[in-house]
Amino acid sequence: MNNKNVLSATLYIILFVSLFILIQSLSFKGGKELVSLLGGTEAADGDYLTKNGETLAITAVISSLATLILFIATKWAPVSGNYLKTRPWAVLMWSALIALGSILPLQFLAEKINLTMPAGTEEMFESIMKVSWGYVALGMMVPIAEEIVFRGAILRVLQNALGERKRWIAIVISALIFGIVHFNLAQGLHAFLIGLLLGWLYSKTGSILPGFVFHWVNNTVAYLMFNLMPQMNDGKLIDFFHGNDRMMYGGLFFSLCIFVPSLLQLIGRMPKERNKQLSNKDI
Repeated sequence: MNNKNVLSATLYIILFVSLFILIQSLSFKGGKELVSLLGGTEAADGDYLTKNGETLAITAVISSLATLILFIATKWAPVSGNYLKTRPWAVLMWSALIALGSILPLQFLAEKINLTMPAGTEEMFESIMKVSWGYVALGMMVPIAEEIVFRGAILRVLQNALGERKRWIAIVISALIFGIVHFNLAQGLHAFLIGLLLGWLYSKTGSILPGFVFHWVNNTVAYLMFNLMPQMNDGKLIDFFHGNDRMMYGGLFFSLCIFVPSLLQLIGRMPKERNKQLSNKDI
C-alpha cells in the first residue's frame, strides 16, 4: 500500500458514488417529467410521484440498467465467467440460506434500537411493493446494480489499494459507504451490517454472484412478505408471532440455527472456491 494508490482509490470511490447518486436522481427526475406529460401538472407533484409505484419501479429499473451499462462498459467493475466455471453451487446455496437466517435477527435488532424509516421513504417503498414491476426493480435489478457498484467497483478498488492484509478495512469502508448512500439511519444500519457480509463474500470469492444471491433472497422475502401478509406491513416482529414472546424468540433461535451453520459452511468452502477461481483464465 502507498499514498498514491490510496489517493487514486479515494478519487475513484468519489466518482463511483457520485455517478451512482446522479443516475438515480436523473432517473427520478425523468420519471417525474414523464408523469407530468401523461398526467398534467398535478400529477407531477412530488407526493404523487412517491405514491405512483409503477412509475417509481420502472424508474428504478431504468436507473439500475444505466448503472450496469456504465460500470461494465468502462470496466470499473470487470465481469467474466470465471467464477461460474468453478461450479460454486454449494457457496451460492449457503449464501441464500445465510440471507434467510439473517432476516429475523436484523429486524429484531432494528426494533430494539427503535429505528424506523422516514415516512416518505416508507411510503415510497410501499407503493413500489404493490406493483408487479416492484419485484423486477427491488428484487432483481437494484440488487445486481448495487453489487456491481459497491462490491464490484468500490470494494475492488479499496482492496487493490489497501492490500490483502487490510482487506477487512476495505470491507468495513465499503459497507459504511453502502449504508450512508441509503440516506436514513434505519436503512443505513441495515445496509451497513449486510454490507459487511456482502463484502466478505466478495473478498473471499472475487465475484459479486454470492452477494447478489444474498441480496436477491433478502429483497425477495421482503417483497413476498409485503404482498402475502399485508397485515404485517405496519406491525412489529412480535405481531408476526401473534404477540407470543416465546414463539418470537423461538423464531429467532431457528433463524440463528440457519445463519450459524451457513456461515461455517461458507468459511470452510469459500477459500477453496477462491483458489479454483484464481486458477482459471479468461477465455
